[in-house]
Amino acid sequence: MREHARAPRGIDSFNKYIVRTVHYLQEGIPITHAVRLGITVEELKFLLALLVSWTSLYELYGDKKNSRTTAVIAQLHNIVNQFLEYDKGHHLLDRIASSPNATIVDMETFNIRNGALRRSARSIVSKPITEAVSAILEAVGGGMAAVKCYSTESARPSIFSGGDCVQFAYAVGSTPPASVLTSGLTQGLSSRASFSISTGADNGGKNLHIFFRWYNTKHPELAGPWCAMLTIWLI
Repeated sequence: MREHARAPRGIDSFNKYIVRTVHYLQEGIPITHAVRLGITVEELKFLLALLVSWTSLYELYGDKKNSRTTAVIAQLHNIVNQFLEYDKGHHLLDRIASSPNATIVDMETFNIRNGALRRSARSIVSKPITEAVSAILEAVGGGMAAVKCYSTESARPSIFSGGDCVQFAYAVGSTPPASVLTSGLTQGLSSRASFSISTGADNGGKNLHIFFRWYNTKHPELAGPWCAMLTIWLI
């Protein structure tokens, strides 16, 4: 199958494709799918602008009696070609296909055939992690906190079997964030269950408010639930 067949050329089928894929790239918490898959800010802006132009024209196309003209149809086909040419020049779909962070969900969303990924996926855990991180924090000075993360699988700090790291999100200050979805939280990953977080020496004497969850960098859709917020006094 030719590579351009990943994106359909028909107007109705392309409408489903561009709406689905551009919206998908903007989704994902706390890291969007675009960031995870290596799509740049400029590339995403181009796709968003293309979707805006497409949506207004497709609405006209939907009215067969009054506004579906040959000019509208020609403009829609032109946008399809713009997408295909941009993909060819920037290798968007090729980069997604070869990304080490790509998942089966990504492949299905972008209509990418990747037999190797599908075969390897059969041998990995395919169910979302349901266990929350149990963490112990200790202020060690200089605005740093020592962290130990536990699960029910071991009495010692260790990464839960369904993930390959611990993800954390935190804020420093007197006012705790309302939730892990609060904007402005500092994000991070640790491949070790025992690690340190440095917030900066100037944060000594302030509160650290932090959330943790088990995370799988190759399969982020399997990430576990965020634990309840923990707070300690930094020194």
